[in-house]
Amino acid sequence: MAKQDINRIILIVLDSVGIGELPDAGEYGDSGSNTLVNTAKAVGGLNLPNLAKLGLGNIAQIDGVPPNPNPAGSYGKMAEQSKGKDTTTGHWELTGIILDRPFPVFPNGFPDDFIEQYEKRIGRKVLGNKPASGTKIIEELGKQHMETGSPIVYTSADSVFQIAAHEDIIPLEELYRYCEIAREMLTGDLAVGRVIARPFTGQPGSFKRTANRHDYSLAPVKTTVLDILAQNEYDVLAVGKIVDIFSGRGITGYVRTKNNMDGVDKTLKYISENNCGLIFTNLVEYDQAYGHRNDPQGYAKALEEFDARLPEIIKTMKKDDVLIITADHGCDPTTPSTDHSREYVPLLVYGVPVKNGVNLGIRRTFADVGNTIADIFSIPFNVGTSFAEEILKL
Repeated sequence: MAKQDINRIILIVLDSVGIGELPDAGEYGDSGSNTLVNTAKAVGGLNLPNLAKLGLGNIAQIDGVPPNPNPAGSYGKMAEQSKGKDTTTGHWELTGIILDRPFPVFPNGFPDDFIEQYEKRIGRKVLGNKPASGTKIIEELGKQHMETGSPIVYTSADSVFQIAAHEDIIPLEELYRYCEIAREMLTGDLAVGRVIARPFTGQPGSFKRTANRHDYSLAPVKTTVLDILAQNEYDVLAVGKIVDIFSGRGITGYVRTKNNMDGVDKTLKYISENNCGLIFTNLVEYDQAYGHRNDPQGYAKALEEFDARLPEIIKTMKKDDVLIITADHGCDPTTPSTDHSREYVPLLVYGVPVKNGVNLGIRRTFADVGNTIADIFSIPFNVGTSFAEEILKL
């Protein structure tokens, strides 16, 4: 099958599913991190027969996921060339942006003068302004927030400005407006990768974050393969937080998701429709619900749930579709840290046009994915190296 016969690429990012520390992981405090391998060890082995068929066990030694002597897909792993280990950096690199410096982080909270100006803009005092776990800070400050109406501002080891508010105290639209104001103000040395709305409900002692999270990312600083596809009148259909990560740029259609399985459902719907170009999905729960909360059992279960849906994805694919499964960084739930980890990410490629069992080795940048997508659609793109000729039955 020639490249021109491929109609569509389905790119699924398993958010935070890393596969081993990068050589510079120690500089990020991530020595020993290996999200997939350590999770498998922690739970006594993973049951991922369908990912194993594609070649996942050929990339690393994963308990419960043996290597396949004749994998149905091509496989490898990719190093992150950009500085950083956050969601925006990882996704941008997948699409062709390599950053030479990480987004700023604020281990002591945001500067007082910025917070004062922000409070003036939103007309309320804020609580918090420190690094924290999202669930723990609403336990700590949720009652005070409900009594005062002050939104909770916090950050993490990632480049984020997060605003938590109870949906009955600060309505969603108002919370989103506060985020838009913060996004507008956080420029220059304060230009964090993302501003995130973190709404929650419930009562003190039983608060629960809702699915109404919303991310406000910086607009991409350079041209991505999404831009080029859209300019060439291909569909670029985003599932989950992809539209937020790219600030809507290069996206021709999108749907938001509530959780991983909702993300799979909506990806399947796009696959079943007549479109041409790229379906780009982020499945967020590995990171958000399990990695950051140091929950290897939950992480393992979520991996197995996706694996169980993989035959459905493959069955729905057309003969001119190519499936790429990868990740954007790590978030090892077995280490003391609750933050992202600087890791390689797995690379699995499958479809009728794809050769079986090609070992793609270690790619030096995530941007090889973006270059491959551009190459398949015969669009020039000068970041990364295409692996299309290695994997396609040309």
